[in-house]
Amino acid sequence: MKQLLLDIAPPPQPTLDNFVVGPNAEVLAQLHALLSGQSHERFVYLWGGTGCGKSHLLKALAAAFPGRVCLGLCGEDEAAACDLVLVDDVLNLDAEGQSRLFNIMNRMRDGSGLLVVTGPFSPIHLKIRQDLSSRLAQCLVFQVKCLSDADKAQALMTHALGRGFALPHDVAAYLLRKWKRDIPSLLAVLDALDRYSLEVKRPVTVPLTREVLAQLPKD
Repeated sequence: MKQLLLDIAPPPQPTLDNFVVGPNAEVLAQLHALLSGQSHERFVYLWGGTGCGKSHLLKALAAAFPGRVCLGLCGEDEAAACDLVLVDDVLNLDAEGQSRLFNIMNRMRDGSGLLVVTGPFSPIHLKIRQDLSSRLAQCLVFQVKCLSDADKAQALMTHALGRGFALPHDVAAYLLRKWKRDIPSLLAVLDALDRYSLEVKRPVTVPLTREVLAQLPKD
């Protein structure tokens, strides 16, 4: 059993298609428009709490964008040569980084290219240099909302159907109470549950789930 369970597959690479939308349909539509070149907006700021999927969205954009991408805060000349600049969590930037991002935004505004920046709060509530927060407030601003437990449970049940079995509601609720609450971790353990249930020829139930989780390190 341990050998089977420890072989939990790593989560798939982030894409816009495997992002669990929940209440973020408008955000996803805008990012699809950026990728397809159908958006009139060039600067987007995404904000939201830990675990809402901001980093997933940036990595998905980096992987799918058809042009030159700078993932992370790069030099001003490098940014000018990129078609898309992605900066995750503006609060992680020190004073020099904030100054560089401000200059990059100014240069891009007078030139071309797309910019997507994330942060934990709306621009007016960011504790960063004021001119940078003002620039970010001029972006197209979206809040990326965290999934509710109902959204996560639905995602688990949909994923289970894709694997060919129906996940009982009580098992989904048990996983949300007892396991890591981010979607990649939940889907990975669900895959392990499915494999183990097939191995031991028992359905996925709460007792089986309890048995499996007891064998897994949570950290």
